Amino acid sequence: MPFRPRGQGHEPDLAVYMNRIEQKFQSLKTQKRKAFIAFITAGDPDLKTTEDLVVAFDKAGVDIIELGIPFSDPLADGPIIQASYHRALKKGTTVKKIIEKVKRLRLKTSIPIALMSSYNPILQFGEATFALACRQAGIDGLIIPDLPPEEAYHLRKVAAIYDIATIFFVAPTTQDARIRANTKASSGFVYYVSLTGITGTQKAVAQSVVKQIKQIKRFTQKPVCAGFGISTPQQVKDIGRAADGVIVGSAIVKNIEALRGQKNLVYKVSSYVSSLVKSLNK
Repeated sequence: MPFRPRGQGHEPDLAVYMNRIEQKFQSLKTQKRKAFIAFITAGDPDLKTTEDLVVAFDKAGVDIIELGIPFSDPLADGPIIQASYHRALKKGTTVKKIIEKVKRLRLKTSIPIALMSSYNPILQFGEATFALACRQAGIDGLIIPDLPPEEAYHLRKVAAIYDIATIFFVAPTTQDARIRANTKASSGFVYYVSLTGITGTQKAVAQSVVKQIKQIKRFTQKPVCAGFGISTPQQVKDIGRAADGVIVGSAIVKNIEALRGQKNLVYKVSSYVSSLVKSLNK
């Protein structure tokens, strides 16, 4: 069936157009399981390895992939991810190349994929053009840390036309009125930042995280997934008791950096990720 945006021509079969992220959470809810979401920087150490890692993560039981679009001045990212962005940019990674890579990946895997990007690359691409390119490539969601919902009206509108989820943040310092607004604007899931500050691993996840997630759930029925600072199986397990999904990024990127140039990089990183996945739904 040729692609048609919503509202053009006859409405297609819902199953064809239902967002993969939404489908995944529906499936997990039925199975009484939590989502494991893995973040990697697209193009670090190169786009071929990115492709191989996504396929390997799918086989390892990862539920959703976040692909970071490298940018020279990102918001909220700590030194580990910033360094990975620098390496990817030096390799010549671009937004167009990343979208093309996802299109190739769709020949191998149907795992839900969300792009995490600063707003600038999307603005330069053009919001409507970007959303259409994402839909045609099989991208399922957008996470833009420096674009609040009230400034994202047009992007949210064009993304919705193509059934692309727009995922917004709630932080430990977010007040109730803001929680209500951000969760209402989110589709796919709500991204809970489990610590104040930037991304990076931490030795212990605060006990207050579980309480804060329960607070968010007072305002929404949408899945709430926690990220930032989660790196060990025990942390994944603890956070998974309250969250609908757990996001691990910096710890995976750190593993990739440590194994750069080694032939077994994909195997070793996916083995580490597999150990985290297994801890989540024990």
